[in-house]
Amino acid sequence: LYGFVLQYLDFAEFEETVKVFTKECKIKGKPLPKPAGVFSRDSEALPVQKDLLTAFENGEQKVFFQLWEEHISSSVQDNEQVAQKLEFYLHVHFATYLLKHSTGKPDKAELEERISHFKAYLETEGAALSQTTEFLPFYALPFVPNPMVHPSFKELFQDSWTLDLRTRLEKFLSLTLKDRQAPRLLTLFKENGQCNKEMLQHLHQQLVESEHRAMTYLKRFNKMQADYHNLIGVTAELVDSLEATVNGKMITPEYLQSVCVRLFSNQMRQSVTHSIDFSRPGTASTMLRASLAPVKMQDVPLLPSLDYEKLKKDLITGNDRLKAFLLQALRWRLTTSYPGEQRDTVLQAYISNDLLDCHSNSQRSVLKLLHSKSEVVRQYMARLINAFASLAEGRVYLSQNPTLLRMLEERLKAEDKDSLTWENVLGALQKFSLRRALQSAMIKDGLIFWLVDVLTDTDCLSDYTLEYSVALLMNLCLRSAGKKMCARIANHVLKVLSDLLGHENHEIQPYVNGALYSILAIPSVREEARAMGMEEILCCFIKEGNAEMIRQIEFIIQQLNSEEPLNDSIVSDDEEEEEDEEEDHDIMEADLDKDEVLQPQLGELAGEKLLTTEYLGIMTHTPKTKKKLFPGVHQSIDEPLQRPVTPGYHRTMY
Repeated sequence: LYGFVLQYLDFAEFEETVKVFTKECKIKGKPLPKPAGVFSRDSEALPVQKDLLTAFENGEQKVFFQLWEEHISSSVQDNEQVAQKLEFYLHVHFATYLLKHSTGKPDKAELEERISHFKAYLETEGAALSQTTEFLPFYALPFVPNPMVHPSFKELFQDSWTLDLRTRLEKFLSLTLKDRQAPRLLTLFKENGQCNKEMLQHLHQQLVESEHRAMTYLKRFNKMQADYHNLIGVTAELVDSLEATVNGKMITPEYLQSVCVRLFSNQMRQSVTHSIDFSRPGTASTMLRASLAPVKMQDVPLLPSLDYEKLKKDLITGNDRLKAFLLQALRWRLTTSYPGEQRDTVLQAYISNDLLDCHSNSQRSVLKLLHSKSEVVRQYMARLINAFASLAEGRVYLSQNPTLLRMLEERLKAEDKDSLTWENVLGALQKFSLRRALQSAMIKDGLIFWLVDVLTDTDCLSDYTLEYSVALLMNLCLRSAGKKMCARIANHVLKVLSDLLGHENHEIQPYVNGALYSILAIPSVREEARAMGMEEILCCFIKEGNAEMIRQIEFIIQQLNSEEPLNDSIVSDDEEEEEDEEEDHDIMEADLDKDEVLQPQLGELAGEKLLTTEYLGIMTHTPKTKKKLFPGVHQSIDEPLQRPVTPGYHRTMY
């Protein structure tokens, strides 16, 4: 401990205090390490840094990596992503150094040695990054005869690339070599002192959620235990009865009736059981099958009616916390209701009472909560819209508001990409893209260009946002107007899609394949793809992919090598502006209710309890025959997708 104190004082340059502290420790006989042994400033770091940078600039590969291994700790090399990525690019730099700096032809033997060293690295330490989109093209580098003219590697031979890499290396060395000697006391303080409050809040929230789950599971367990003991008792009696029957003793209908009353006591009233004729063969087994059957939809009760006028008033004029709790409760009504009559009735009540003010021209409408100053209110509004958009009837309702699509597009560009608001807005737009008129509007608003830019860097996207971004891009690319938009930035789109082919999230593969297959119908896009060596890239994935992926890629390669001109019937598909029947894509994904940031405090009402306590209405349900939806075309999974889908529906169906 005295050593830690001395180390920190020396680091902070309290020179007089160090002298006094050292003197007092000697007087009191306290053991104290020498300051030089505890902490030395950058005297050591600077020469090492200089030697590494010199070796980098001179292309001295062996010298550089010998120093790297000696002075960069293995824990930093193995565990820090920044270090791994930097080391990868350093290997690329040294592998291509002779090609960049030789005046004539580079020395063949030395070049082969460097390429061989790079291949060995890719097969050992570098293999960890083989599933990362950013680095995937470099695994083909050792096999390209002339990388200097290949489109994928042109950037490597520009001075700006080398300069940028040197800057990154210098910054990394400055931080790493200094951090290695940071005082232990400071490290302990940073690790344990600053994030305790946030951690405690997070743990408290997890505890509340865990207790709630534990209570639910305990109730289920107690019921299962009671059923189990009952079943064991009945089984024992039936075995005795079977034994008695073997010995010639008959079983009476009354006895069988008493056993069934015990066995089915939870499923039906005793009076009903008494009215059944157990002397008829097969009666008991029929009852058992009926008791094990899933709950019938007619047995599910309708949820209580609500006072929608009061609800909408409080959604507009209430405080932010109340607004958020109401938005949460209304969403839970949709997401937790049983599919079928119960959920249909909830949705129809919302629509017939114009819950979201989709038919209102008022300056203060519920939809304006998307622009609330409160991040939680915006998030919970986006979640509710996403839940509406998960149902076909909900999408019809939302599409009737002419400004909602533009509002969602604005929020998509304004919110942080790692926020749940952004995630739910994206989810809603992806589901909107199932409708032709909304597809046309999104394409016209330039959403394809924006999506391609977002997908250039996927590191900051969650699995949900990545999946829904790619699926939205595919749905827009299926339209001829979308294909034409992609043709305007063909090189950029093709590079992004080819990078996504190797992404570690395999859920996106069907949508990447569908988008590629679709845009390759345009001759100019095919030409661009051939020029950048798309077939070679696709062939790499055939070696690694599963059977389904391989078959889809084979279709894409056929499309790539096709010489067919642009089909006139495809070009004219945008002229059919009337809305065709929508496919029945009703899927409520679990992500709608994930990571709830809003938790009720003691005495606060939330969820269904809030709705039925404060907003109970009279007969606001309006039963309505559900519109018959187009069941959807089920294409072969061997082919790339050629109809709009949502990820939730695609996962469920395929």
